[in-house]
Amino acid sequence: WWNMDEFYEVSLLLDFYGQMITKRQYDILDLYYNSDLSLGEIAQQLSISRQGVYDNLRRGKAALYGLEEKLGLVLRFRKLKDNASAILKCLDAIDTNALSQEDVRNIDNARELVRKILED
Repeated sequence: WWNMDEFYEVSLLLDFYGQMITKRQYDILDLYYNSDLSLGEIAQQLSISRQGVYDNLRRGKAALYGLEEKLGLVLRFRKLKDNASAILKCLDAIDTNALSQEDVRNIDNARELVRKILED
């Protein structure tokens, strides 16, 4: 009935574009996707109908996907993470035995910078 990929995707879109949709849509999407509340629980908490919750979920998701289609920030974020992972793999594959201490330090520093990118 629900797809974990959808939950992750909408949650990520909400992180990037949440401030660009209405507060009501944001609150409902946040409660549904991040707090794992049901439509009934959200309706009760916000004193609106289940249909109102459903309509706001549908419109909010459409707005988030529309923003991603226009701006592409999540796609760029994913590409950055993929590229950083590839760079880290290359750095880890370097045989440092024949390198100077300074070169090894530079590689270690680069490795740490890439790990910081991946942690964010």
